[in-house]
Amino acid sequence: MNSHKVQLLSPAGNLKKLKIALNFGADAVYGGVSHFSLRSRAGKDFSFEDFAQGVQYAHNLGKKVFVTINGFPFNSQLKLLESHIAKMASLNPDAFIVAAPGVVRLAKRIAPQIPIHLSTQANVLNVLDAEVFFEMGVKRIVAAREISLKDALAIKKHLPELEIEIFVHGSMCFAFSGRCLISALQSGRVPNRGSCANDCRFDYEYYVRNMQNGELVRFDEHEFYAKNPDNGVMMRLQEEEGIGTHIFNSKDLNLSGHIAEILDSGAIDALKIEGRTKSSYYAGITARTYRKAIDDYYQGTIDQTFYTDELNTLKNRGFTDGYIIHRPFEKTNTQNHFSAISEGSYQVNAEVDESGEFAYCRHTIRVGESKEIVAPLDARITTGKNELGEIYECEGKLMMRFDKIRLCDGKELDSIHSGNVHAFKLPLKLPAWSFLRQKL
Repeated sequence: MNSHKVQLLSPAGNLKKLKIALNFGADAVYGGVSHFSLRSRAGKDFSFEDFAQGVQYAHNLGKKVFVTINGFPFNSQLKLLESHIAKMASLNPDAFIVAAPGVVRLAKRIAPQIPIHLSTQANVLNVLDAEVFFEMGVKRIVAAREISLKDALAIKKHLPELEIEIFVHGSMCFAFSGRCLISALQSGRVPNRGSCANDCRFDYEYYVRNMQNGELVRFDEHEFYAKNPDNGVMMRLQEEEGIGTHIFNSKDLNLSGHIAEILDSGAIDALKIEGRTKSSYYAGITARTYRKAIDDYYQGTIDQTFYTDELNTLKNRGFTDGYIIHRPFEKTNTQNHFSAISEGSYQVNAEVDESGEFAYCRHTIRVGESKEIVAPLDARITTGKNELGEIYECEGKLMMRFDKIRLCDGKELDSIHSGNVHAFKLPLKLPAWSFLRQKL
């Protein structure tokens, strides 16, 4: 067993998700506030002021924040990029995550005190590339998602002082770590500029043209006809219903079943979870589950059923263990050809606020109903009862029953639905950022 403690790194799409991830077990979080961070929504979801508050919040907990500056800038943006680097450096983050070599050098010049982590967008797969960036002053590489554990070991052996971080969970790209232009070609949204439209998730249909004499064909509704039935025809290729339309759609990465193998290697310094645009529940459950998996490893135990069940509660496109253990050409189960719709085994009913006394509805709750409580692993929750309801244990799970649903303004309801934006009072206080959920 490797005694070197690995770091758990979670996505922070906004201030609330940052706090949730840290409270649910992440050692560090990553995020950004502009289009340079490869998330065009980041400026709306994470203001500079909120990000500054998030850095301070993490540091107060003894945890870390890494700033994403991993876009590929145009010449016209270089002055703006310089000021952005200086502005983010003023917040005293724990590292910059950078992809382009020129930006690595720029960041080292403007903010030499901030460590540089190389983004997965740089696609490092081998010792030669890792060595180049290490010599440039990069402290850690976030390896390409296509890297194997064997290659990570080779890099660590050659450059033992270079930290290696790998993705263990989240959405996968069918291209090399985001090096795709389909979205740019079809909708003008450039993946490596932070605005990917996820065209790989679209439905696609196949047609074949059998040309005999070059006569044109006519399209009518969903069928193709030739002017002469003896001539060439355009035909839609039929397959089993629901199969073959999502030709680029990747399953989601899930390496919870390989934590021991990865950590035993001694090559990996950090495990990273993808998903800055995913839900608050996703931020909490992934941090909580991988925190337990990592801690279990160091304690010499394993609870794969827990990891699997918890991650299955999240909306997903099906799971794959990616390429860290197996080479791409050895894999036949990384694509989901049936559907791009994400589905999970649980429905989130409510998100508890930072006070722990109120919650916001995310799905219908009715008087008399009970919902399962999901809180950080080390949380202490006391059972009890009052006029609003009860916290009790059932089959090893803590449940909350609502005998009354009372809004923050005192109004009482028989039921509350997701469209209601008002906070409602919990029967008893829960740990900050807890969730209430029900099995589907």
